[in-house]
Amino acid sequence: MAFAPSSTTSGIHLPDTARDLVKILVAGPFGVGKTTLIDSVSEIRPLHTEEPLSEASAQVDDLAGVRDKSTTTVAVDFGRISLSGGVVLYLFGTPGQERFRALWDDIAYGALGALVLVDSRRIDASFDVLGLVEDSGLPYAVAFNAFPDAPRHHTEEQLRGALDLEAGTPMVTCDARDADSSVDALLALVQHLIDRNAPEDAR
Repeated sequence: MAFAPSSTTSGIHLPDTARDLVKILVAGPFGVGKTTLIDSVSEIRPLHTEEPLSEASAQVDDLAGVRDKSTTTVAVDFGRISLSGGVVLYLFGTPGQERFRALWDDIAYGALGALVLVDSRRIDASFDVLGLVEDSGLPYAVAFNAFPDAPRHHTEEQLRGALDLEAGTPMVTCDARDADSSVDALLALVQHLIDRNAPEDAR
């Protein structure tokens, strides 16, 4: 794929080469690494709406597998990345908890696609988010965030089957802490969007 991070952007202003502005959702369950991914790739200072987890929230949020997490996104994360070819991605990270579902429609409005982060240690935590994305009709790609203690023995076929993904849905592995790895995951989604919108005879 021809896209690569642009080195022409500085500060908060869009590069002069910006041609296609694309809204992308970064979705996934609580604690999967959405904020971390946006932090790792954003060329501007990311916007976060994080608050400390409280005893009250612990009663309604499933902390299984993320006991060390001390904060949570309560509205949206936002970042921006410019790619070569004049493509600029506006990244909107969505809250992962059920109690914030009312925000989903507002955040998803105008998005062209979604990158869904999955934790292979707790695959079932992703089902509700995948259902939301599919119900919205958004094309999406799945990225397994490579946590250090994540199991490595699952095959691609097993993971795809566990998530009940269609054959054409991109599925990649990334490290949300690493900019290059996170950009590669975003590029898999961008390529998927390009392929879906290409004329039939060009596919």
